[in-house]
Amino acid sequence: MKKNIFITVLILFGLSLFSGCASMMHTWPDQERSAENKMIVIQERIGDGLKTGALTPDQSQMFLTRLRIIRTDYAELRDKIVYQEEWDNLHARLDALGEDINRAHARTTRIEDPRNGDTIVTLQRRIDDGRISGRLPRSEEREFQARLDSIRREYLRTTEGGRPATYEESADISRRLDSLAMDIDRFR
Repeated sequence: MKKNIFITVLILFGLSLFSGCASMMHTWPDQERSAENKMIVIQERIGDGLKTGALTPDQSQMFLTRLRIIRTDYAELRDKIVYQEEWDNLHARLDALGEDINRAHARTTRIEDPRNGDTIVTLQRRIDDGRISGRLPRSEEREFQARLDSIRREYLRTTEGGRPATYEESADISRRLDSLAMDIDRFR
């Protein structure tokens, strides 16, 4: 009798431990969006650095190689059930790459117009703020988020492999971002 009770308790303990571990793993859509935003901004900073001369061709190629490796790791994590630590590691690598690029850019002080990556980050914050404050109706929030996700993914696709976006591609992304910003402004 004691043996049966012990086995039952042991099985229940094992199941509760397993369910606890399983609940720690899930998809992280906010982490995906944040990583995509960082990759877009980094891609633009590399392109701008090459155009302005703040980065040498060798430096830009080195940064693009690091970004390409991070993008590969991101693709492996995306839409999968993983631990939070894996996303934290990816974000730490993106932050480190961004800091290295910023240090290389430090010798230029040119003021630039906002880039598409900066606009994407700003619009994501506005959507998140609208969701939290309740200013955006749920249906509108979902539509705006889907549109921004589509724009972000299209931008990442066009710049895959370190290729800078063409003027036409960049203008199209900018136009779509401006349209989304105007629609979001209706709910201020």
